[in-house]
Amino acid sequence: SLRFLNASANKLEMLPPATLSEETHSILQELYLTNNNLTDKCVPLLTGHPHLKILHMAYNRLQSFPASKMAKLEELEEIDISGNKLKAIPTTIMNCRRMHTVIAHSNCIEVFPEIMQLSEIKCVDLSCNELSEVTLPENLPPKLQELDLTGNPRLALDHKTLELLNNIRCFKIDQPSAGDASGAPAVWSHGYTEASGIKNKLCVAALSANNFCDNREALYGVFDGDRNVEVPYLLQCTMSDILAEELQKTKNEEEYMINTFIVMQRKLGTAGQKLGGSAVLCHIKHDPMDPGGCFTLTSANVGKCQTVLCRNGKPLPLSRCYVMSCEEELKRIKQHKAIITEDGKVNGVTDSTRILGYTFLHPSVVPRPHVQSITLTPQDEFFILGSKGLWDSLSMDEAVEAVRNVPDALAAAKKLCTLAQSYGCNDSISAVVVQLTVTEDSFCCCELNGVPPPSPGIFPQSVNVVIKDRPTDALGMPSSSSGMASEISSEISTSEMSSEVGSTASDEPPQVVMNENSPAYPGEQRCILHPVCLSNSFQRQLSSATFSSAFSDNGLDSDDEEPIQGVFTNGSRVEVEVDIHCSRAKEKQLLQVPVEASDEGIVISANEDEPGLPRKAEYSATGTIGRRRGNGSVAPQERSHNLIEVATDAPLRKTGGYFAAPAQPDPDDQFIIPPELEEEVKEIMKKHQEQQQQQQQQRQYPVDHLADYYDTPL
Repeated sequence: SLRFLNASANKLEMLPPATLSEETHSILQELYLTNNNLTDKCVPLLTGHPHLKILHMAYNRLQSFPASKMAKLEELEEIDISGNKLKAIPTTIMNCRRMHTVIAHSNCIEVFPEIMQLSEIKCVDLSCNELSEVTLPENLPPKLQELDLTGNPRLALDHKTLELLNNIRCFKIDQPSAGDASGAPAVWSHGYTEASGIKNKLCVAALSANNFCDNREALYGVFDGDRNVEVPYLLQCTMSDILAEELQKTKNEEEYMINTFIVMQRKLGTAGQKLGGSAVLCHIKHDPMDPGGCFTLTSANVGKCQTVLCRNGKPLPLSRCYVMSCEEELKRIKQHKAIITEDGKVNGVTDSTRILGYTFLHPSVVPRPHVQSITLTPQDEFFILGSKGLWDSLSMDEAVEAVRNVPDALAAAKKLCTLAQSYGCNDSISAVVVQLTVTEDSFCCCELNGVPPPSPGIFPQSVNVVIKDRPTDALGMPSSSSGMASEISSEISTSEMSSEVGSTASDEPPQVVMNENSPAYPGEQRCILHPVCLSNSFQRQLSSATFSSAFSDNGLDSDDEEPIQGVFTNGSRVEVEVDIHCSRAKEKQLLQVPVEASDEGIVISANEDEPGLPRKAEYSATGTIGRRRGNGSVAPQERSHNLIEVATDAPLRKTGGYFAAPAQPDPDDQFIIPPELEEEVKEIMKKHQEQQQQQQQQRQYPVDHLADYYDTPL
């Protein structure tokens, strides 16, 4: 009487015979044997089940599927033989007239099978194989809805074939990669997959942007509408644009993520009144002012879409599900007098207390996400974003272990989806796998007090680091809404104010003995990217601002001048070493730029030591913020700073030297803003000064919440 059997995720090497006697006959219809150790010897035993309709034998050790055995499974409707070492699908699959789904990704298939001759075929997945060409009949099967040919690097399709395949509702093929415009090595690569549920409705969506905002950021997302299609589609189309707008307003990870979800809630409109959806967003960003610095991964989620990071082979959850079992959520919902049904749902609708949509359940159900940020290290291998169906079928430990040794991100995502379906998931599934290659020379552990994560030989005492020059637009210049206008182009062009990042760490660090009473930075821990600069030695840092000779011509060519520490002359260029890294790990100091009026517009003075200019007291703590270093570098960093402010304030002013401030502002040391931009820059500078005043007040009267916290219109 057995009709359904799922023996997946075991260590089976053989199958028992179908019947014990000739008098009994098998009526088995569904057989799931995914993730075992079955070999070709098991295939003949399957013929004892002539009524088999669904057969899953993915991720076993099959090298061939005998044609004679396939011919006897005439009632087969769905077959999944992915993740094996098959080189071909037998031609006798034509005998399976009812076949509607063939999934054979992650094999070694070289010849396109004859499945297009089947009249009932609906879904074909031949991704991650070794196909070189596709042979098609004159007319495609009338019911064909999906064909996936991604991950076949040798595949070449002519124009006629492409024109024919484009008529399929869902046709997937690799797009030609443009590569990284900056020429920098790829830090991440991704693969994603989606699968519809038992009702043939795709209620999930995925978002992937390898080059988000600029070439050093990425954004990934997974959205799950449970039983509706509208909300995931809206989230997929809209959420990246909202996040890009919020990034212009604040750089605080928690703030811009929370605001993104709240604005998205409003933009759902009427679709979000009675429908809802889970969502998870992962944003990888990198400080544009420090091209050699760290990458930060920020994850935000509502509902049951979640993210997990694999660090040193162990899962590190970055998400949280807010359901009725959370005491603080249960207490909050009871305060709003919502009805909690026996199945643990709010008003019988959803068991998630934080989810997008369902506005008729507000304030019991809110869209505020759980946000977590983490600095990426060389020990981080990959992270997974998954929908509700994936995590209901797989634990995070299983998911990480399953794909850790899969070299291709697309094949890894496919494997997760196949395992979930074989383990009994009938819902729509979406999985995104992002593989990371964080090199040792782009990881900073200053925030960890100089102690890197445990890994032998990761941080040697002396390392050469070279960062190639990149175009200015790749450095992420601040926009006009985040500080001073970036369109100052009359006197200071982008080419003149280029931020070239070069230089290497010293090959032979000086032998300096630090005793306990040494005054030079006691107890300060730094990483190899940002070493401690001692007062009697000078090492070139990774961060350097380079000024062109257009406004660095104050008698520097004179041979009488003695060389100034921290300043390098190279022909017509002056390189000033500026230590502006890792400022977010310590207390920030504010730089104030005076504004003068002139006939030509607004003049931003480059001379800091003018009379009447308020100066902040320098800290005597062990941190680098606001301190004058032995090489003339400082580390002032504020969210609203841009390249011009940091560069003009960086070098040390020495009495009688090149950087001594004259009694009157010298025209060569002033930044002239053209009249047509005068009004715009006045507005921006006014906002800038208001922000400074607010921050000063908040320092005098500290409050419990964040200093830059604000309420949204909602």
